[in-house]
Amino acid sequence: HTDGPVLILAGAGSGKTRVLTYRVAYLIEQNLALPHNILMVTFTNKAAAAMKERIRAIVKTKDLPYAGTFHSLCARILRIDGKHINVSPNFVIYDDSDQIDAIKDVMKRFDISVKNYNPRAVLSTISQAKNELIPALEYPNLARGNFQETVARIYLGYQKLLLENEALDFDDLLMKTVLLFQRHPEILGAYQEKYRYILIDEYQDTNHAQYQFTHLLARAHQNICAVGDLDQAIYGWRQADITNILNFEKDYPNA
Repeated sequence: HTDGPVLILAGAGSGKTRVLTYRVAYLIEQNLALPHNILMVTFTNKAAAAMKERIRAIVKTKDLPYAGTFHSLCARILRIDGKHINVSPNFVIYDDSDQIDAIKDVMKRFDISVKNYNPRAVLSTISQAKNELIPALEYPNLARGNFQETVARIYLGYQKLLLENEALDFDDLLMKTVLLFQRHPEILGAYQEKYRYILIDEYQDTNHAQYQFTHLLARAHQNICAVGDLDQAIYGWRQADITNILNFEKDYPNA
């Protein structure tokens, strides 16, 4: 199977990643796709590097497909095309401690006590909103109760602070890329042509933002190969949504 959507469900240690690498090797060796038209997405840099090494061992070619995490791919796209949605190409990426410092800074500006509102709980709520693709301007309309209404104020201030500092956090990388694709169909179309074959490892661990990102990319050619295991869903705390893998056949009726 090469063209069209395919879902591979298999247990731990059964060789799912090996299937992905051999699939890529076959696409290249049979001249079905050029390496730069193949995209491999996974959750860790270590897994991406391992995939590349395996492919290099099978296919004797200098050119290798792009293999990386969702975040590294989105950062790459935004550095090139983020300017279309007011993202500086020189943006810095805030890590966890940078984010907490920024949240505390905003809370101080708004005279909101860190004793009454835990900055980490606030950040976690904002992160959840971003993973659900809810921007700061929309969140106040959805906020329920005192805590969420307070988070709504902080979220707006936090995004303003990030913009002032030409910074994005990890959740922004995905949310902004999805926004870019939605607002600029011509840019989405260019990436759909570039990445004609998409392979996703550990699909059971994708959240809503990651799902939308891959769904948009795969829409034109439908050459999406998702690999996963329902029993290995480990990122529930990171808003991973098991329904993404359960609904694969609804999203891609030809699967």
